[in-house]
Amino acid sequence: MNRLQQIHAYTLRNGIDHTKFLIVKLLQIPNIPYAHTLFDLIPNPPVFLYNKLIQAYSSHALCHQCFSLYTRMCLQGCSPNQHSFTFLFAACTALSSPRTGQMLHTHFVKSGFEFDIFALTALVDMYAKLGLLASARRMFDEMKVRDVPTWNSIIAGHARAGDMEGALELFRLMPSRNVISWTAMISGYSQNGQYSNALAMFLRMKKERDVRPNEVTIASVLPACANLGALEVGGRIEAYARENKYFSNLFVSNAVLEMYARCGRIDTARRVFSEIGSRRNLCSWNSMIMGLAVHGKCEEALELFHEMLREAFAPDDVTFVAVLLACTHGGMVIEGRQLFELMERNFSITPKLEHYGCMVDLLGRAGELKEAYNLIQSMPMKPDSVVWGALLGACSFYGHVDLAEKAAEPLFELEPWNPGNYVILSNIYASAGRWDGVVRLRKLMKGRRITKAAGYSFIEEGGQIHRFIVEDRSHPRSDDIYALLDEVSTKMKKLHGNTTCLDFETEESFMMEQL
Repeated sequence: MNRLQQIHAYTLRNGIDHTKFLIVKLLQIPNIPYAHTLFDLIPNPPVFLYNKLIQAYSSHALCHQCFSLYTRMCLQGCSPNQHSFTFLFAACTALSSPRTGQMLHTHFVKSGFEFDIFALTALVDMYAKLGLLASARRMFDEMKVRDVPTWNSIIAGHARAGDMEGALELFRLMPSRNVISWTAMISGYSQNGQYSNALAMFLRMKKERDVRPNEVTIASVLPACANLGALEVGGRIEAYARENKYFSNLFVSNAVLEMYARCGRIDTARRVFSEIGSRRNLCSWNSMIMGLAVHGKCEEALELFHEMLREAFAPDDVTFVAVLLACTHGGMVIEGRQLFELMERNFSITPKLEHYGCMVDLLGRAGELKEAYNLIQSMPMKPDSVVWGALLGACSFYGHVDLAEKAAEPLFELEPWNPGNYVILSNIYASAGRWDGVVRLRKLMKGRRITKAAGYSFIEEGGQIHRFIVEDRSHPRSDDIYALLDEVSTKMKKLHGNTTCLDFETEESFMMEQL
């Protein structure tokens, strides 16, 4: 920077015009304000410099300055080119303004650049990121020539909109794919809660010869491993990340931390948390506190929260969900009340539904059912099924019929398809000897054609996740599984007598492990 200032001073003293060179170099540093000051000294800046400045502002999400420059360009008679529109479409995305994007699209067509593949790809990407998927798809379908980035943009748009079937259809039609194509699919599945598909897509990608997962791929697939409990695969992915020097990427290391924390490997998560060290951000702290809270290490979770405050990290709403969960699992009612009040008073964080749900659960588990109900009544937003479900669960534990009925009524409206709410209330009636209530609920379920869904289990074996229910025959090797199951069952009966036998799900889990 000092060197550039010296060059600028030299040019002014000697009447040499190096303004264009200085602007380009300043934008590389970047020092955009200084570059813009020099830009304003040029009477009629060329489109090249306009584009450089627009690109710099766009990359730093300073979008209003981009359109101010575009307006000035047009007023000064400097015609924008295809590069101008490419950078401006990106600025529209960051601005989140569909109206501005559509207006710019009109200017683009009138300027005659509607056949430039780079600008058209930026336009497809803009519409997709603005949530205007129909417009993005129409532009994509009208393009006579498409390259891999064009395909990637529309696939990512479908994934962002939750249309993974449409994304997969496009992915299959691609003439060629790169790592971004695969990552868009993996990330899309993961972000839409289709964790098994995300992991399957990643494992399929690993078999490809011409493409290798990068940092973004790793950070996208690890949350799927975390949600599926796929520790074996997750461990292999961590090893791959370390071998390829990806662990230094904070998104990757945080994803590894979250995977171990959510899977219950708290000691390993602690090791990763320590390894991240001074690179920790709020996500690192939240993942570790949440992991401790969910797995019963409640006092450690609160200790880590206070350590986080001492290190001058400001908590967010996710942090308070974690510490309230710690209080819930640890039965710390007084601490929970204090933290709930602390949110708004000390950190200006307005409690959300999740925080009210945690408090209702905390109070309900502690037997403070009336306080929990009063808290629901005082909520500034409409309670959701999680909040009412927490109260109904507490009523089931303490046998409180009146409050159970008050909790169940909105649940039947919010989740008319959920048989669990009917079953819980029916059990509460049965425990209280209210058989008329039991009969009434059964009739209600029958009339609404509500049936209890079969429970299922997941098991990880050979790097794959298998899902099964009791007496499941869907597995391609089910005949082998049941044959081995019969063999093991027969041997156990001979060894321990007919009275000893594993329950069916445990046996079947064992069979899956053997295969």
